[in-house]
Amino acid sequence: MFVDQTKIYVKGGDGGNGMVAFRREKYVPKGGPAGGDGGKGADVVFEVEEGLRTLMDFRYNRHFKASRGEHGMSKNQHGRNSKDMIIKVPPGTVVTDADTKEVIADLTEHGQRAIIAKGGRGGRGNTRFATPANPAPELSEHGEPGQEREVVLELKLLADVGLVGFPSVGKSTLLSVVSSARPKIAEYHFTTIAPNLGMVETEDGRSFVMADLPGLIEGAHSGVGLGHQFLRHIERTRVIVHVIDMAAVEGRDPYEDYLTINKELKEYNLRLTERPQIIVANKMDMPEAEENLKEFKSRLTDDHPIFPISAFTRQGLRDLLFAVADKIEETPEFPLMEEEEDNGINRVIYKHEKPQTEFVITRDPDGSFVLSGDAVIKVFKMTDFSREESVRRFARQLRGMGVDEALRERGAKDGDTIKLLEFEFEFVE
Repeated sequence: MFVDQTKIYVKGGDGGNGMVAFRREKYVPKGGPAGGDGGKGADVVFEVEEGLRTLMDFRYNRHFKASRGEHGMSKNQHGRNSKDMIIKVPPGTVVTDADTKEVIADLTEHGQRAIIAKGGRGGRGNTRFATPANPAPELSEHGEPGQEREVVLELKLLADVGLVGFPSVGKSTLLSVVSSARPKIAEYHFTTIAPNLGMVETEDGRSFVMADLPGLIEGAHSGVGLGHQFLRHIERTRVIVHVIDMAAVEGRDPYEDYLTINKELKEYNLRLTERPQIIVANKMDMPEAEENLKEFKSRLTDDHPIFPISAFTRQGLRDLLFAVADKIEETPEFPLMEEEEDNGINRVIYKHEKPQTEFVITRDPDGSFVLSGDAVIKVFKMTDFSREESVRRFARQLRGMGVDEALRERGAKDGDTIKLLEFEFEFVE
């Protein structure tokens, strides 16, 4: 099965907790604090693996959670950082944040890597909090929570040539005779329900990758038929080979077919019209094909080369493949539609950081105040509530962020209930 789009959940590893510890050796006077820091949590990293061709592996495993860092230890020993979680993806994978729709990474080359979810830093041990005023603090931090997000993986085939055309015009047959690919071929529409890739080699030793894309029909750009699922694969091809049934086996007008498909490509994305196009007049071994070809040429206004062939009898294939190979050599690679062109440099990796909301205050029907927001939740999760000193520090941090003042403005009074995640606090003036 060819899987070319899927949604998964990724979470970076949490940082290890810092430790509260003190030196107690007999011959070390004034030993002082000796709690080590926690280790950094693992990042979730995507790496391109050339051998992969689909996103099939993500069909059955949709949750990826990296390991947390090691906790800090006594004698000022830091916890070990966790090893990154490496996930292999096929070349041509575009990673998009499911919520913001921002492109996080566009992975095209073997070995290319991108951090998709960052691990949290380790919490600090009590050694870090020692001051002249408080030389022996009983205070440490829990590890920072790892970044978590849902991402959409979309595979865009890295083919040099894309075969486009109506269903049953002979695209699969053409691919099967010029390469070792074995697509399904039958006398009904939409035999091809997934893109097929084939490596084509010309007689003079040049080679290129050709993709047989499922048949487009009128309205494909807006979701009619199967074509809309596969228009995205045409974005990466350098040359479009437009296959037309010149024998008009199904009673359609070949020139109208040509106009319809080009209109679909243009409607999907205007920049697809920049691709060089080669017209293949297929099924020339059948009656009426010659007449139709003459009429087609007389009506054609575009300056695209036309190659009459018969994929069935293999007539005309040699010249076609030479022409395609020549066209690939003279055509530069096109940047992805989302890529910015900045001074001629195509930015491939995107680092999108959504701005953190410090805190949000809402009311529950029972009159209690509900506290939420990225920054306040992070501070809460990094606080060790088993120690009085840590709790006091948490209260100071909230005051510094302006939470106390904001609650008073919302009408909070002494004794009111404040909720944060599944915990409840009492507001004290």
